[in-house]
Amino acid sequence: MIKNSYYPFFTNLANKLKMDIILSLRKKEKNVTELTKDLVVEQSKISHALSSLKCCNIVKVKQLGKQRTYYLNKDTILKILKLIDNHAHTYCKSECCEKIR
Repeated sequence: MIKNSYYPFFTNLANKLKMDIILSLRKKEKNVTELTKDLVVEQSKISHALSSLKCCNIVKVKQLGKQRTYYLNKDTILKILKLIDNHAHTYCKSECCEKIR
């Protein structure tokens, strides 16, 4: 168990912009311009958030010439998102969970 990795990992998931990026990339791979248009957020904020997500290997990048395309870590993050969806669907039926959705 690597306790020190929990805080940065869950901090990334708890940040609205970073979670919006994750959910946007869940649909398809995108570059910064596409994320900026999709999320209607300044490019600098998107780039800063992506840097943090890359640091934890939540997001990976493919470089083709000058073009960088970002995508989710398929080995772990997509599985974690599916697990969270399943948990929410099965167990989050209380009033407090409904307020969050």
